[in-house]
Amino acid sequence: MRVLAWMREHRWSFAAAGVSLLWLLLSVITSHFDLNSLSGVATSASFLAIVAVGQMFVIASGGSNIDLSIPSVITLSAFVTMILSQGTNAGLLLALPAVLAIGLATGAANAFLVVKLRIPAIIATLAIGYVLDSATLIANRELEVFTVSSVLRAISSSKVAGIPTILILAAVLIALAAAIIRGTSYGRTLIAVGQNATAAHLAGARVGRTITVAFLVSSVLGALGGALLSAHAGGAFLQMGEPYLLQSVGAVVVGGTLIAGGSATALGTFFGSLFLVLIVTTMQISGWSPGMQDVVQGTMIIAILAVAGNGLGRRPA
Repeated sequence: MRVLAWMREHRWSFAAAGVSLLWLLLSVITSHFDLNSLSGVATSASFLAIVAVGQMFVIASGGSNIDLSIPSVITLSAFVTMILSQGTNAGLLLALPAVLAIGLATGAANAFLVVKLRIPAIIATLAIGYVLDSATLIANRELEVFTVSSVLRAISSSKVAGIPTILILAAVLIALAAAIIRGTSYGRTLIAVGQNATAAHLAGARVGRTITVAFLVSSVLGALGGALLSAHAGGAFLQMGEPYLLQSVGAVVVGGTLIAGGSATALGTFFGSLFLVLIVTTMQISGWSPGMQDVVQGTMIIAILAVAGNGLGRRPA
């Protein structure tokens, strides 16, 4: 009972326990699943974690806020990175500011629709995503180079002392996000706004600015994730960010962040990302078809969201 009470207090531990169980299951299914295999899984999970951390900030802001424009930001940023960099490190100096601009512009547009026009986030961000998809179609016609900058490839695919560089980057981001949530006035304000925006406003918190920053963080990290994915995949293609539509939400909620807002755990978001990637790996090793894998992932995420919104994920009154 003490262990269960501790796990409920530290909700990220459920995702960590799930990772341990799946790792054990994969070790039983195949004798080839070892630390090297886990390194590959951790690499995939790191890409998801980078995007999911941004989603975490939006969800933590409460008000049923969610960012569904992330897949479109990822895809467009990947195309822009490839087109502007032309596979050179010098071109990367032009591509990265453009990617950052995409993230800032998208986040600002999402925040304007949600904060100023009071459009529900699920509708506003989905609409912005459609606009970005149109821009991606135009960018697709301009893509002629399929070589990747060596610097960007090193960040996304190389290893340092046997540890994937992208995993180190994700770990630094997780630590930074945790420090912001726990140790800064913005982090405390974000949690307060997520718990009760009206009470936070009456207490002097700038609710609109807090939510705006959350959307900016989400879009910028999505854009960064798109640039890194283009290097890891060796190019850009349409619907490149599609898998991150629900996985980014699932990783956040599985990791212990409340879907109702007012709570966030960066460490749990990473474990949630690792858990989802391990589930896909388990199904692939078991020989499940891609269609069935999508069905299982969708069903699992829906079940998690249902449970999170029906008791286990509710805040005490």
